[in-house]
Amino acid sequence: MAQYGTIMVVDDNPAILTAAKITLQPHFENVITLSSPKDIISTLNQEEVNAILLDMNFTAGMNSGHDGLQWLENIHKLHPDVPVVLITAYADVKLAVTGLKMGAADFVTKPWNNEELISSLKHAIDASETVVPLGDLETQHIQRVVDKCHGNITRASELLGISRQTLYSKIKK
Repeated sequence: MAQYGTIMVVDDNPAILTAAKITLQPHFENVITLSSPKDIISTLNQEEVNAILLDMNFTAGMNSGHDGLQWLENIHKLHPDVPVVLITAYADVKLAVTGLKMGAADFVTKPWNNEELISSLKHAIDASETVVPLGDLETQHIQRVVDKCHGNITRASELLGISRQTLYSKIKK
């Protein structure tokens, strides 16, 4: 079974972290668990993380989800390419809509269905990976080589292994 990259799970409940790790380990290369959202940014600066499963409530006695929304905003400011799936036991439609409008990839409720949780995280990773058309990659590469050669078409065509005429035709596209 192909494994997806690294998942970060952030929840202040140790039982949830353990259950998530057991559920996700067979499907992801690495599962990082954090019991405090304060460690998210430093971990993202040290590790390549493909998606985050983020609890919405960290303040004792508060179930509004504002903690999670604030951390979602912080993550997107500093690491906008990392998809975040929100998770909470205190779900309502308004909170889910707010989270999705703020850029969450998905919204999962506790207790979760294992297959749905895995699918949600994989989908978040897949959706975040942009596929660039081959023609665009070729154009970008050619432009980098021409720039590297300071506009010297003869040298650029030699580096690319194509004729000057072919390079001119590719530049004009």
